[in-house]
Amino acid sequence: MFSKIILFLCVIASGTVQAMLVQKQRFTLDSFTTENGQTIAPLNVGWEAYGKLNADKSNVILITHYFSGSSHAAGKYHADDAAPGYWDAIIGQGKAIDTDKFYVISSDTPVNANAFDSNVITTGPATINPATGKRYGLSFPVVTIGDFVEVQKALLDSLGIAKLHAVIGPSMGSFQAIEWAVRYPEQVQRLIPVIGSAYMDTYSAIKLQRWAYPILQDPAWHNGNYYDSGQPLQGLSTALAYITQDALHPDSFNPRYSAISADAGIHQDITALPQAWQQLLAQARLRAEKQDANHILYLVRASQLWRAGMGDNWQHALSRVKAKTLFLPATGDLLLPPQLSKHSAEAMTAAGNKPHYAEIPGSFGHLDGVVGISAVAQQIHAFLN
Repeated sequence: MFSKIILFLCVIASGTVQAMLVQKQRFTLDSFTTENGQTIAPLNVGWEAYGKLNADKSNVILITHYFSGSSHAAGKYHADDAAPGYWDAIIGQGKAIDTDKFYVISSDTPVNANAFDSNVITTGPATINPATGKRYGLSFPVVTIGDFVEVQKALLDSLGIAKLHAVIGPSMGSFQAIEWAVRYPEQVQRLIPVIGSAYMDTYSAIKLQRWAYPILQDPAWHNGNYYDSGQPLQGLSTALAYITQDALHPDSFNPRYSAISADAGIHQDITALPQAWQQLLAQARLRAEKQDANHILYLVRASQLWRAGMGDNWQHALSRVKAKTLFLPATGDLLLPPQLSKHSAEAMTAAGNKPHYAEIPGSFGHLDGVVGISAVAQQIHAFLN
């Protein structure tokens, strides 16, 4: 449902304007060492670019994607694609992130959730480990937001790009954007964390554990060694159903699902499942066809471990940020509520770099940072220019 809502609203947002056509590219590191000292060899990620790089390579904007997203931030792969990339409403000619002016790069994270999407090029637990000839499974090392940033840094280095006009990302992408500004303050000129935060508090981290739990409890998970027997579909679908519900606000969730008061079955049978839950689960099963259960677990852990600087004091880490910053939480977000962005902005102010702050209006909750981004297009355009 999460992806179907995004697809439906992206179609509306894109209107009848012909979308730009884009191509997925592959970046390979022969060897990559994670923050916990383990090696992945090789490591592949996909990336896309929109616009034209100028002569001195000073017009680059990096887009970092959300938890279940990919590098497909704008445009279409084929003219007849159902919908363009998730932020097509603000990336393109004459849009808030104007591709007539900027060269926009978007990169997949390692362990991308959409491991079985033909347009995703990513290394993760579902990948064949060349050292063994078998899928990595849980032998794949734990990865962090910091690792994601280091892979992106290697990609940009390979392109000879040393400065970023801006780094912008929603949700888990906001974590990456902030970490960029912390690790490489001289390279990042502007920073826009959308529906995000400079840290993951314990409450939010444990809420994410609810996404992992049904996978871990599914007998078909087989301790991560399910690739020969098939995905743990019940656990994965349940996890994706929880993700969808948590990303939506009740104002958008309730009209889309059967009302409990009209659900005759649950009035008569204690074992009956609410129709609304059955709807949510059925839609999640469709998403599960392209996603991988282990990849979800790894992304949950990367998000749980998030704090700026990846050390003990995220507030102090923010003192290294030199970028002009604009926080853009969504007013109705119940997953990463505006208070987290406010705390982050306050910590940045205390460190001597007062950020701008605005909220994204709408009724879609956390999803307003993706499907409702047009509401703050003017603020983004002004900030970038």
